[in-house]
Amino acid sequence: MKKVLALVLALVVCLGVFAGCSSNKDTGTSTDTGSVYWLNFKPEADEAFQKLAKAYTEETGVPVTVVTAASGTYQQTLTSEMDKSTPPTLYVVTGSEEMKSWADYAYDLTGSKIAADLTNDSFKLYTEDGKFGGIAYCYEAYGLIVNKTLLAEAGYSLEDVYDFASLKAVCEDIHARSAELGFDAFTSSGMDASSSWRFTGHLLGLPLYYEKEAQGYTSQPATLTGEYLDNFKMIWDLYLDNSAYDPATLATGGYDAEKEFLDGKAVFYQNGTWEYSALSAKYTNDELAMIPIYCGVDGEENSGVSSGTGNIWVVNSKAKQADIDATLEFMYWCVSSDVGTEIFAQELGGVPYKNAAESPNVFFRYADKYLAEGKYNVDWDMSTWTPNTDAFRAGIVSAMNKYDADRTDANWAEVVTAVTQGWANQYKAANP
Repeated sequence: MKKVLALVLALVVCLGVFAGCSSNKDTGTSTDTGSVYWLNFKPEADEAFQKLAKAYTEETGVPVTVVTAASGTYQQTLTSEMDKSTPPTLYVVTGSEEMKSWADYAYDLTGSKIAADLTNDSFKLYTEDGKFGGIAYCYEAYGLIVNKTLLAEAGYSLEDVYDFASLKAVCEDIHARSAELGFDAFTSSGMDASSSWRFTGHLLGLPLYYEKEAQGYTSQPATLTGEYLDNFKMIWDLYLDNSAYDPATLATGGYDAEKEFLDGKAVFYQNGTWEYSALSAKYTNDELAMIPIYCGVDGEENSGVSSGTGNIWVVNSKAKQADIDATLEFMYWCVSSDVGTEIFAQELGGVPYKNAAESPNVFFRYADKYLAEGKYNVDWDMSTWTPNTDAFRAGIVSAMNKYDADRTDANWAEVVTAVTQGWANQYKAANP
């Protein structure tokens, strides 16, 4: 009798265990392993992401659907899709301002496997209340692109440039010998519409980044202190004084800095990872490098290049838990598996994860190298927070053109006003 009772009890326990394993708060079955619905932000990557989804499903059996919004319609499409009975489990925001609209739909990624695999915490995005709601899946970077061959011909190597003082010394020497060398330090700094964004956006991004760090901004500030605009002047003056072009002609000169660099007319060219395709048509990876833009801030020898992104994954917190779990696994696979990282590296270039495949784009290799060495990332937060970007930058272009034509302290003060008062004015216009 005891043996029979023991068998019955064992059976009851066993059935209880099985019941516990099979229960699911959403479906009540063990068959719901979850699925993934990714609303893709990048139309140009649709084919690659469809291939990615197919490979993952073949490997794991988990269904992955990638729907790509038409160019310029992403937010409209996302809003529409979120209202459906089967909304996206994975979607994209471009920065803090868009995250404000979707914070309630952002799953907290704290403790996730993908978060642990990031190369740098600056690729995390937080909601206004401090929730870790977004994570970058690719990034771009900008800095000073270097022709290493010309740098060597001038008698220098990358190791000779590590802060503003060393950059200044190298550039001034090259400029002084430009007739002898046959090239100058910097390409032109044209201020027409095709080029001015490099300076009113990217170059200005450095002093604004350092202000953000000093002031502790965690969201778009209503005003700026302008405390690092002297550093902006230092690097801008270095560009103007050490190239072959008259600063007074930059407003309307119609210069082509990319062609100048391709033609071997300068050692340094401020631009980003997106230039690789054009430059690699002539130069090998061994001839090219990217270094940080130094502007004289204390400790900048520990900086990396300026890396950021408008491609930030958010997991839908309103989805079923099984789908959330499936989505998190898929995201991790994309940035850690051989198949996933190879597709990402080829299609997206910069993938900020420890196990990502190496990109063929040498500029990303330098960006990753700085991060791997523990250098801090000069992030793009302030650029994404710029109020009424086009109007803000237009005012700065006008003031900088006046300064370039007549480089007085009074005219530089107008540049400072264009930045600080311009930001305040555009913030008020954008936040009535």
